[in-house]
Amino acid sequence: MERRSFLKQAGAGLAVGAVAAPALAQSALPAIKWRLVSSFPKSVDTIYGTSELIARRVSELTGGRFQIQLFAPGEIVPATQVLDAVKEGTVEMGHTASYYYVGKDPTFAFETGMPFGLNSRQQTAWMYEGGGMQLCREFMKDYNVHSIPAGNTGVQMGGWFRKEIKSLDDLKGLKFRVGGFAGQVLQRLGVIPQQIPAGDIYPALEKGAIDAAEWVGPYDDEKLGFSKVAKFYYYPAWWEGGSQLNLYINLKQWDSLPKEYRAALEAAAAEAHVDMQAKYDARNPAAIKRLVAGGAQLRPFSQEIMQACYKAAFDLYEETAAKNPKFKKIYEPWKKFREDQILWFSLAEDRYDSFVTGASRMRK
Repeated sequence: MERRSFLKQAGAGLAVGAVAAPALAQSALPAIKWRLVSSFPKSVDTIYGTSELIARRVSELTGGRFQIQLFAPGEIVPATQVLDAVKEGTVEMGHTASYYYVGKDPTFAFETGMPFGLNSRQQTAWMYEGGGMQLCREFMKDYNVHSIPAGNTGVQMGGWFRKEIKSLDDLKGLKFRVGGFAGQVLQRLGVIPQQIPAGDIYPALEKGAIDAAEWVGPYDDEKLGFSKVAKFYYYPAWWEGGSQLNLYINLKQWDSLPKEYRAALEAAAAEAHVDMQAKYDARNPAAIKRLVAGGAQLRPFSQEIMQACYKAAFDLYEETAAKNPKFKKIYEPWKKFREDQILWFSLAEDRYDSFVTGASRMRK
């Protein structure tokens, strides 16, 4: 009896230990609170909301022990200084678009998107399966940053213009708010590029400080009110076939983070990556209908302009690769990946999309 009683008690003890161990391990993890600065105003709820989603999911995945406090542009640093704030350790992390920092090095553009580059699915494929993430992270080490993909807008609209852009001559002297590497491409065609944070675009366009501006697409553009001060709405944004946003994490902070918290951050960012694209794809159709009903005039960029910009873009890439080893290290495998993606998408994807679009229009 005594032996059976001992075994029964021992078994119960083992069972309790098996249940308690995970809780004990979790409670042993530190309670930490990080600060995240965003490059995007709260009014742009789809992108700013990505940071909110990440913060909420990290808290849920860690039982509330890992908290992330959000700050909009200007609350700690301006929108375009997120990189420096993370690099210097002013904050632990940020949410931004890497191509904002092409002035430091054009290599930054790859992590968000290149003119006439990859669409959103191709960009995700390149980052997760094509070696892009490893290449970009190696580059980012020079800036004391660990980066994680955290959102994609899909292909964007080409922006709002005060006047029609019918030919290359109409681009000369045009003051255009445009992000990333596209400014350097357009500069070759006579455009005067301006990089202005989202919250400052409307007053600049309203006062005539700029002649045109692009942001993302119908849902955001409607919120920002651009149609009130410019009526010609051009498409597509050939410079943003699938713009990826990124979490920047101070490298020393990342290295010191428990592996469980790293996993939570990566999982939350991956969820947010899908969430952003889904929101834009779901919300843009209704927004474009409202904008057109309100007087916005849709215009495609002409074939002449598209071809000239395409040539200018790849001339710039080749020239930059010839003098910038960091750019070349990413450009060469990126270019090969892009060629393979174009080959694949030109078959099933393009044929399917073209047929469905045409057939749907014929039915109306």
